[in-house]
Amino acid sequence: MQQARNLAMDLGDRIAGLRFVIHDRDPLFTSALREVFKAEGLRAVPTLPRTPRMNAICERVIGTLRSELLDRILILNERHLVLVLQEYLIHYNRHRPHQSRHQRPPNTSMQSARDVTDLNDLRSIRRKPVATGTINEYHHAA
Repeated sequence: MQQARNLAMDLGDRIAGLRFVIHDRDPLFTSALREVFKAEGLRAVPTLPRTPRMNAICERVIGTLRSELLDRILILNERHLVLVLQEYLIHYNRHRPHQSRHQRPPNTSMQSARDVTDLNDLRSIRRKPVATGTINEYHHAA
């Protein structure tokens, strides 16, 4: 409980911008601990029962964002963060290869199927910087 109070004090005025505290179903999260957050105006939301992968999926997404984007950019303010994340989301869904989808992006309708067999075709590849230049996409020139 003391750690929850310390966290609330450390956050200070920034805690007003928060709405939820999401936690797993560990017995450490007692009703007294939830009351500390409730007193600060936060709603404690436990993860769903029998979903052990829920945290793993969220942590994987956060890890991907950090390693591919946020560790390489100096974020200036909240507006800048939103713009960078929007641009990355477009890249993530339209161009970035996903291992679980056989190296295809989730939105495959955006990609044209083109077989590169001729070495002369390799000269027509163009680079497009995205996400403020930290990531490059490669396309065939029209």
